[in-house]
Amino acid sequence: MRIDATTIEGFFDALPEPRRADVEAVDRAIVEAAPDLERRLFVGDSITMLGYGEMDWETASSSGVWPLIGMASQKRYISLYVAAVRDGETLAQHYADRLGTTFNGKHCIRFRRAADIDLDELGNAVRDAVAWAGVQRERFGRDCARPV
Repeated sequence: MRIDATTIEGFFDALPEPRRADVEAVDRAIVEAAPDLERRLFVGDSITMLGYGEMDWETASSSGVWPLIGMASQKRYISLYVAAVRDGETLAQHYADRLGTTFNGKHCIRFRRAADIDLDELGNAVRDAVAWAGVQRERFGRDCARPV
């Protein structure tokens, strides 16, 4: 679901209920678990999402900035994109059995409603994402949880 917003407030305002309440609940859980991560709106061609923290990324043909944790409201799901990796395991893989009713990809955790997930366990996952990002200094040459 493409959300036309230019501010965080506009992002929330664009969401219909009950999705807005669910996204706000997940946002609160993330901010409470990692209050030092800068929260900002990431607007792309096909997605608009809330981002928490930032990291550089680079491929052979392009580069940019991506959130350490990104939250998007999709048509059927709320999606959390988590860039943290430790010992070859993504955070989504590590927490797959602990978060509740989720549909996970390699770096993505999807769920329909905030009630489908354990928000306390999500807080643990967020804190681990920040810690794991710090460990990625060797791979990326910087602490991925800190803004670029």
